[in-house]
Amino acid sequence: MNQTAIWIGSTLLLVPSWLASLLIFACAIALALIAHRTVFAIVTRLVARMDLFWRSLVSRTRGPTRFAVITVALGFAASVSPLTVEQATLIRQLLLLCFIALVGWIAKTALHIWTTVYLRRFKLDADDNLLARKHVTQTRILRRVGDIMIVVVGVSTMLMSFDGVRQYGVSLLASAGAAGLVIGLALQPVLKNIFAGIQLAVTQPIRIDDALLVEGEWGNVEEITSTYVVMRLWDWRRMILPLSYFIEKPFQNWTRDNAALIGTVMLYLDYEAPIDAVRAKVEDIAAASPLWDRRVVSVQVTDFRQSTMEVRILVSAGTAPRAFDLRCEVREKLMAFLQKKHPRALPRLRAEALSENNGARPPALAAAEVATRQ
Repeated sequence: MNQTAIWIGSTLLLVPSWLASLLIFACAIALALIAHRTVFAIVTRLVARMDLFWRSLVSRTRGPTRFAVITVALGFAASVSPLTVEQATLIRQLLLLCFIALVGWIAKTALHIWTTVYLRRFKLDADDNLLARKHVTQTRILRRVGDIMIVVVGVSTMLMSFDGVRQYGVSLLASAGAAGLVIGLALQPVLKNIFAGIQLAVTQPIRIDDALLVEGEWGNVEEITSTYVVMRLWDWRRMILPLSYFIEKPFQNWTRDNAALIGTVMLYLDYEAPIDAVRAKVEDIAAASPLWDRRVVSVQVTDFRQSTMEVRILVSAGTAPRAFDLRCEVREKLMAFLQKKHPRALPRLRAEALSENNGARPPALAAAEVATRQ
């Protein structure tokens, strides 16, 4: 046994110092990976039957913990390796960069876990999801801004760890010269969208799943990133808009305070149309429809045209898609009712109406003419 140890020691003395250092670092990394894999497998088995939060927590921390174990192993290997002064300085600098990157990685992971736990209380698929959309929008925007800030601070800290870059950064900030002005102008669109994202998170003119009418297109907010908004249009197209658009330009938000909407159906009927019968039929259609929220149903004559009268029908529904479907249902069933029960209520030319009455004017038209003369 003693002879074996003596042989290993004498063999290591014959190996160059740089090769011995590489072997030590390689062994340290290998042992760190084996130890991490073993411990991680044990922890994964322990949380396999636990709540989804604990399983997600373990899976999310796999990368940071592995990187942390490797960093610690490299630090221990650097302390026992036969390094020169220059090599030791370089290794310490690399380990410092690894430590800064590890802290940033842990911060991003912790932020993601916190937002995931916070959003578990809110369900977007609920009927009344206004509160859920509010919190989801705020949390997602602020999380993206936080991720950007963590990356910026981490990269800045890495650069400041080098003496040359630190001195250049201090002199650049102190001088506030043309270079800083050029960089500021170049980053103006990015910075504008970042600040717009913070303003959207606080004021919330739009939220996730809001129904918007933008640039003549109707759709729902599908995603809000740190720089742009993705709208899912009614025909499954996607409209991409910068965040600053919703701060600088007007748009319609159909679900700002609540998801309920009043749908409008416009009809142009003949003057002989029985408005009472139309009103009763609309009430029957709304009452029989599962889309109606039992709040608003109305039939009103809003205008007289040269040959028709304008009838406006109002029906309410819980969401914008349901309101659209309810409007279509009212149109279809009301038109079928008029065609079957009151065909003379549909728009007609007056010449046709006179011929059908053998030259006699219809009572409604005659009454309208008398009222006009008076």
